[in-house]
Amino acid sequence: MVITQQDNGEQTVTGTALLLAAAPANKSCLIDAASVLPALAAVPPSALTGTAAATVVELADPVDPQTVLTRIRTAAAAPGPLVLYVTGQLHLDHRQRLLHLALARTTPSTLRYTALPWHWLTGELALRRPDTTTVVLDLVADGDAWGQVRGGGFGVGPGVRLFGRVSPPPPRRSTAVPGYLKTYASIWRNGHRPPLAHLHAQAAGEAGPGDAVFLAVDGGPGSVPPAPPSPVPVPRQEAAPVAEARPDADPHPAILAAAQSGRHGEAAAIAAMWESTALRSHGAGSPEALHWLEVRADLARLAQDPGRSCELWMAAASARLARGQAADTEDVEAAVDRAHHQWEQLGDPAQARALAASLARLRRSVPGRRPGALEAIGRRISALEDVPAMP
Repeated sequence: MVITQQDNGEQTVTGTALLLAAAPANKSCLIDAASVLPALAAVPPSALTGTAAATVVELADPVDPQTVLTRIRTAAAAPGPLVLYVTGQLHLDHRQRLLHLALARTTPSTLRYTALPWHWLTGELALRRPDTTTVVLDLVADGDAWGQVRGGGFGVGPGVRLFGRVSPPPPRRSTAVPGYLKTYASIWRNGHRPPLAHLHAQAAGEAGPGDAVFLAVDGGPGSVPPAPPSPVPVPRQEAAPVAEARPDADPHPAILAAAQSGRHGEAAAIAAMWESTALRSHGAGSPEALHWLEVRADLARLAQDPGRSCELWMAAASARLARGQAADTEDVEAAVDRAHHQWEQLGDPAQARALAASLARLRRSVPGRRPGALEAIGRRISALEDVPAMP
């Protein structure tokens, strides 16, 4: 659902609010995430964005992580302020030790294919201008993810304001409710418009539980004001900051060390931050921005995420072609070859089919040095037509 509200004033800044409520539609469900959407839908759109004109996009129990990524990417491309409201549940991928947001079809055995990797979201937000993005979270973490959250291994990256609650898993045979975000909605429906920091403090005091982690990180000018007294004593923990993108520092050793230690989300966030800096300083398609796009592509390979790596290598190749580089240029051929190799590593037939058309178009423009590359794509597509999608 998309709602646009505008007034009659001139030069009105339009904000965007993305409401994402997701949880498995099976016994893995830990939170009734979608129950908060009617409450938020009853709020004036301008309250959700803090702007006079607003666009609101609602995603209720989505099933496909690529679709969610596309909607996040579209919202992140909007020039005005962006506010993401996310409610759902976090899980930890045991193989890569990466946090994921569960979607409607997510089960413990299909997590890597049916859930949204958290670093996908933070990577998209890192490309926005600093201090134009706010994230409000009401999440439940499963047992393994809860340990990572409690250890400080969770956040949304630098330059993003963050307010939210992450709760431990509820007792067996019970389902949590997004009471933290419902408190926001209740206050807004009563006509009050306090700053988000004050909303956070009140919601933290009312929503509980006592062992939840409450996040308050103000990425914009100024600092979060002190919270008023809460009726429930709750511990507050700030998200771990990522090192600033200083021009006199070489970030590559830190990125490689994080990736080699299995902290793939941290490595991807640092690289995305430097890419954002390059985009602001040198522009899209610049050699500096292309370098960081390709670093992110290789980090996805190291994280054993061939689908994301394939997408990023294809984006790098397309950007080089758009700059006027010839199809037989070494850098262009290398980007397409690497995208092709990562595509061949995909074990999910549905994901492979989804990326095949884009890869084939690139191969027609960039056939590469090894004969038969385009034909190889065609053969695999034909073979995939008879393979069912992974559950």
